Amino acid sequence: MSTTDADGLDDSLDDATVEAVGKLSEAFEVIEDARGSPYRFHRLSGTADFTLGEAVEAFREAGHDELADRIESDLVGRNVLPGMWTFQVVERYDDDYYATFRRFVTEARDRLTAGERHTYEARLKQQRRTPGRPGHEATPEDV
Repeated sequence: MSTTDADGLDDSLDDATVEAVGKLSEAFEVIEDARGSPYRFHRLSGTADFTLGEAVEAFREAGHDELADRIESDLVGRNVLPGMWTFQVVERYDDDYYATFRRFVTEARDRLTAGERHTYEARLKQQRRTPGRPGHEATPEDV
């Protein structure tokens, strides 16, 4: 049976479990940050492709039709990986690695911390704050 202290923290959880779930959460936070990179890659590559199309038109206007034709046929709309545009790279990442990682984070939280997020950080906050001092309240309700 779990018990909670005055700050709403489950004090029945052992430190090793809290630390392990905390490490998993920390790793997932890095993945959340990394997840932005494929989306930036997707947006930048798409922007470059449309700008490339404008370059093709500029080459044609300047009388360089042969070069414009080659760039248009070989590079405009080209796959960035075999058989894939960037949206497909993003989707594969999200559906495979990211989704699997997220499932393990959810499973660990559900099984070990009753779904509570940031248990490790909540304990750190309790240890590091100065009770009774303005700006050190345990919860928003304490303000």
